[in-house]
Amino acid sequence: MESQVLSIRGMTCAACARRIERAVGKLPGIERAGVNLASEKLFVEYDGAALELPAIKAAVTKIGYEVIEKSADASVVIPIGGMTCAACAQRVEKALKKLDGVVSASVNLASEKAFATYDPQRLRVSEIKGAIEKAGYKALEINRNGAADEDRARRRKEIRTMWTKFIVSAAFSLPLLYIAMAPMLEFVSLPFPDALDPMKYSLRYALTELLLTLPVVAVGWRFYYVGYRALWMRSPNMDSLIAVGTTAALLFSAYNTWRIAFGGMGEHGVMEAAESLYFETAGVIITLILLGKSLEAVSKGRTGEAIKKLMGLAPKTAIVLQDGAEREIPIEEVEIGDIVVVKPGAKIPVDGIVTDGRTAIDESMLTGESMPVDKKAGDAVYAATLNTTGTVRFRADKIGSDTALARIIKLVEDAQGSKAPIAALADKVSGVFVPVVCAIALLAGTAWFIGSGGDLKFSLTIFISVLVIACPCALGLATPTAIMVGTGKGAENGILVKGGEALETAHKINTVVLDKTGTITEGKPTVTDVLPAAGAEVFRQDAEGAPASDGRADWLLRLTASAETGSEHPLGQAIVSGARERGLELMKTENFNSITGRGIEARIGGRTVLAGNRKLMDERGVPLSALEAEADSLAGDGKTPMYVAVDGEFAGIVAVADVMKATSRQAVEKLRAMGVEVVMITGDNGKTAAAIAAQAGIGRVLAEVLPQDKSNEVKKLQAGGRRVAMVGDGINDAPALAQADVGIAIGSGTDVAMESADIVLMRSDLTDVPTAIDLSKRTIRNIKQNLFWAFGYNVIGIPVAAGVLRLFGGPLLNPMFAAAAMSLSSVSVLTNALRLKRFKPGYYSATL
Repeated sequence: MESQVLSIRGMTCAACARRIERAVGKLPGIERAGVNLASEKLFVEYDGAALELPAIKAAVTKIGYEVIEKSADASVVIPIGGMTCAACAQRVEKALKKLDGVVSASVNLASEKAFATYDPQRLRVSEIKGAIEKAGYKALEINRNGAADEDRARRRKEIRTMWTKFIVSAAFSLPLLYIAMAPMLEFVSLPFPDALDPMKYSLRYALTELLLTLPVVAVGWRFYYVGYRALWMRSPNMDSLIAVGTTAALLFSAYNTWRIAFGGMGEHGVMEAAESLYFETAGVIITLILLGKSLEAVSKGRTGEAIKKLMGLAPKTAIVLQDGAEREIPIEEVEIGDIVVVKPGAKIPVDGIVTDGRTAIDESMLTGESMPVDKKAGDAVYAATLNTTGTVRFRADKIGSDTALARIIKLVEDAQGSKAPIAALADKVSGVFVPVVCAIALLAGTAWFIGSGGDLKFSLTIFISVLVIACPCALGLATPTAIMVGTGKGAENGILVKGGEALETAHKINTVVLDKTGTITEGKPTVTDVLPAAGAEVFRQDAEGAPASDGRADWLLRLTASAETGSEHPLGQAIVSGARERGLELMKTENFNSITGRGIEARIGGRTVLAGNRKLMDERGVPLSALEAEADSLAGDGKTPMYVAVDGEFAGIVAVADVMKATSRQAVEKLRAMGVEVVMITGDNGKTAAAIAAQAGIGRVLAEVLPQDKSNEVKKLQAGGRRVAMVGDGINDAPALAQADVGIAIGSGTDVAMESADIVLMRSDLTDVPTAIDLSKRTIRNIKQNLFWAFGYNVIGIPVAAGVLRLFGGPLLNPMFAAAAMSLSSVSVLTNALRLKRFKPGYYSATL
């Protein structure tokens, strides 16, 4: 036996995948054929002696799809160490985009990761990591197995290191600050050692400050290394601002210490030099920055908790049957086709199909559904879900990155790595922020030096304050942290947002279009009424094979079900199921033709059978007057009448009803309370659609809409100035989902749902629609708050540091207070973003 994985192009929905599976499955020697729509791959196992690979490719090509070589583009996520502000992220991003072979690259400062798509034929991952290293940062190891644990351990180590540095720095800075400030606060009368009296022992006083400052500078050495290296490479960042500011203070203080020791000045000159020492400014600035960085590291670690929880769900091992015996192996070694054994209390290791046994599986970690789901042979099971009762065996169907859990994690990771359009301004400002601040600091310092008559101490205070108060970090963290927390919180509630753009657009939605079948209703219709048409030729006693009068309903249902056997439409399948439940034996169908948006046509026992809606009957010239009143009554009750004609004559009606979901009306009421107009779209006739809409509390109905016309209806709404979200099952609604401003697929996380929609609702619960919109509103509001604070802080803080208040007789900002403000600014942005972790479904705000 041989196995191959082929990439397929041209698939648009689940039906395409099934068609390829059937076509390939018919080939001689095929053991198994499975298609993954999301990854667009065909997995085949075949007998190499009976079949060759070109024959498989030819079979796929013959039915209209293209077999392609492995996609030229690959993607990689690389953790980065050493980034401190938005300028760093911009620098790494630019370095990656310059590489020949990189298709796209983005860097997320909050998660400290680079997301790159590249051509593996022209570029290797090692070269991408090399570009990061060359830019002055550390490209950390990419660990695809156990990445969550390693990332968590790395962050914990980083946080411990930051706190240790802060404690050491504070241990020297506090006495340094006391020694520097106590002699100046005469009105407080603080105790002070006579041996360090600056008036008596100026040199000892200055050297003591210097000795206390050196350990602090040593602890904060990284600010200088990174900051000056960035300056040398003409790409200054936040570390550059700190390095230049504190270096200026240290050099000025060292110069005054030299003056005290060797200047030969008088008592007044020595005292003046002692008062011009800025050692405590440099020490306290470094200490406060370290405090801010420590708090920031803690907060940043919390923003990615949701995805770490998802990664931690999968078990590490699996029990498989090999040569008739059970064997426990690492999950990475499970192959497609393996028979996996799962006992009560254990987690499902990979996706698959149950082959033996019955059980109930808790799928709440993936779908949010609290009740366990019964599973039997033929049912699908998903990795990381919990087996609660019986022992089952299943055939591994999807492994590694193809499992539902892996796709969810990838989807959330991609969303967290994306950028919302609202962040565009912050990105542009971050790119030029540091050079502009350096220029402002230099100009302000020079202007005050000239304006104060050459007061170097005063102008230096201005220069240092401007450099230290500026905070590009707040700008860089404002958007990605909120997106990370928002998308993570959505994933916890079974709402998967596929990117920052979708998250931003969703908050503007003012019209929600709901598909009826499977969205408002359960999507599991059942036969409710069978009405034969009196006097029809097919029911006359002298007609060959005609039923007796008391069996006409069963005969009509049997005939209709036989015709519908080849149909994949939910209504057709419901009729087939209804006939089988009544024990009716279905007849052989000679020819079958599906008529999109209308019904079906089939040949049975020499008769031509039509089954479908009124449009089909009108087009074929079949009069329906015999049961017109009954059809209207059925439609008024919310039932769908399926008209049946035999050899061009009306034979009767088979009515089918789809029960409305228990939460549909509640969801519609919540949407309306948020100021959102709700529209129902369906292919049903107007009366049936109106009845269902009335039950759900929906005022506007678009009925008798063919699947291919749904996207046009969405276009019409958009042309009227509406921001439209389309909610459907992601299969026949795919064009409308793509046309809508936001496509929302409701279901259980199927391949097609994830592929076609902007937002995927893992539960089949319509109340998640208002929850998703509200999550978007809360997240965008949080981003706006963060950006307002980040811009406002810098717009106000920098002029104050530059001495604007001093011009009007106000105070001068001390560099130490500037450092404290800068440290707290980025922490405040992170803390504000973390407020989204308190989001709970159920409270809905009408306005942003």
